[in-house]
Amino acid sequence: MMNYRKYTRQYFMPPVSSMKWAQKEYVDHAPIWCSVDLRDGNQALVVPMSLEQKVKFFQLLVKVGFKEIEVGFPAASDTEYQFLRRLIEDDLIPDDVTVQVLTQAREHIIRKTFEALRGAKHAIVHVYNSTSLAQREQVFRKSKEDILQIAVDGAKLLKKLADEEGADYRFEYSPESFTGTEVDYAVEVCNAVLDVWRPTADRKAIINLPSTVQMSMPHVYASQIEYVNDHLKYRENVVLSLHPHNDRGCGISDAEMGILAGADRIEGTLFGNGERTGNVDIVTLAMNMYAQGVDPQMDFQNMTAVTEAYEEYTGMKVDERSPYSGALVFAAFSGSHQDAIAKGMKYREENRCETWTVPYLPIDPTDIGRSYDADVIRINSQSGKGGVGYILEQHYGLKLPKKMREAMGYVAKGVSDAQHKELMPEEIFRLFKEKFENIREPYGIGELHFKQHNGIIAEVTATFEGKTSVIVASGNGRLNAVSNALKRHFRLDYDLVTYEEHALEQSSSSRAIAYVGIRDKNGKVHWGAGLDVDIIKASVDALLTAINHMATSHTK
Repeated sequence: MMNYRKYTRQYFMPPVSSMKWAQKEYVDHAPIWCSVDLRDGNQALVVPMSLEQKVKFFQLLVKVGFKEIEVGFPAASDTEYQFLRRLIEDDLIPDDVTVQVLTQAREHIIRKTFEALRGAKHAIVHVYNSTSLAQREQVFRKSKEDILQIAVDGAKLLKKLADEEGADYRFEYSPESFTGTEVDYAVEVCNAVLDVWRPTADRKAIINLPSTVQMSMPHVYASQIEYVNDHLKYRENVVLSLHPHNDRGCGISDAEMGILAGADRIEGTLFGNGERTGNVDIVTLAMNMYAQGVDPQMDFQNMTAVTEAYEEYTGMKVDERSPYSGALVFAAFSGSHQDAIAKGMKYREENRCETWTVPYLPIDPTDIGRSYDADVIRINSQSGKGGVGYILEQHYGLKLPKKMREAMGYVAKGVSDAQHKELMPEEIFRLFKEKFENIREPYGIGELHFKQHNGIIAEVTATFEGKTSVIVASGNGRLNAVSNALKRHFRLDYDLVTYEEHALEQSSSSRAIAYVGIRDKNGKVHWGAGLDVDIIKASVDALLTAINHMATSHTK
């Protein structure tokens, strides 16, 4: 038995909580985004990125729309230091992008950080120290007053060095391990730091509240954020930032509820890469907003290219089921899902819908560079008639009758199940042609002649097991006359229950396809299809295939 009694709640609810944020319905605006891929994300990699990979990744982050990018901990390693110098000296930082650097609240590290920043046009210096009860008691063995003084001393040194440099760098402070800190004490530390910086409207400070380790349900984190939001000094000149991790799998919820509770800014990574279980996934956060009609101010129009670049630079893999970005997130294998999607797409086309409401697809895949044909309807042993019919119509223009789609669906399911594989569109089309087109044994038809006399009279040259006969019969149409001739001469017992046709190309020389369904004496329906520029020839070929299906099924 797992010993759950060894664990206890380590977080602190705020002294008061109104939870007014919970009355808000959704996140109605994009926060300020800050990528920490090059720092938090990079330090989580088994093999950290090389300098060249970091440069390429930085350019990718700029391209998708980040205006604030934490580029590293320049005092931590030579690669981090040289990377920042490369960005500055090679003028790789666009004028509208601010780089951010991280430093502990320790004098020699802060000084090294400022040295690395020299020459940067715009920068955020992000200083932190740990404030949690566990860290105070177990790691530092210091009092609340001692920990607060570390933060204040760090803040003073940042201000002093920036003034000496004549740099108008912005400052950011994080009470690291905020989620394990008494909330009123965290506010006390943050306000002490703000008293040193005295932020103004044109030089705002950032107070960043990290869930360094997730310890509570998201509503608790949001209540903590709400309390800080209500009790910070200089609030109008402070950007309240969140840095959610994902230990409990709640990074997205923490961020979304935190924004509702008053946060202005989110620090996170593409696809959630970060220490332990990762940082909050900015791709998912941004696309969640997009899916509710809010501009996320991020450009993921080519999600596949972003995914591939990320995987190349980091060596990480984006899971196939990762929201929005995964290779299979739009793929429907289930027959009922496929049927609903296909009908939803048809409804959109018929009604010229302006808003997106297709069942099972939260967003239009084409918005992020995916396609309906390759990404949405996928066929395996779980698929049904709707998916198979959709593939044949979208790729090959075949509009199978409803019951024929069902029969074709069973054929595809059977092959997929036997081969334990997904079927590609060309394989499905090949199966259709093999099973439902041009089956000429045991019955065959050679020449056909028609004349009109009290309806239509058909003269049919027919074969059965190598014997040829010329037979004549009448009917109310050409196909009916041919059917009557075959039924009478070969004593076939069936009813023609379905006949449909349509053109495959829109031109004077377009081919036509015909579908025929016949019901035998036992009530089973057999199907055939015929393709020809002559619709009569196509119809007869379809009938013949259906008859041969019936004949061979009776002999099995």
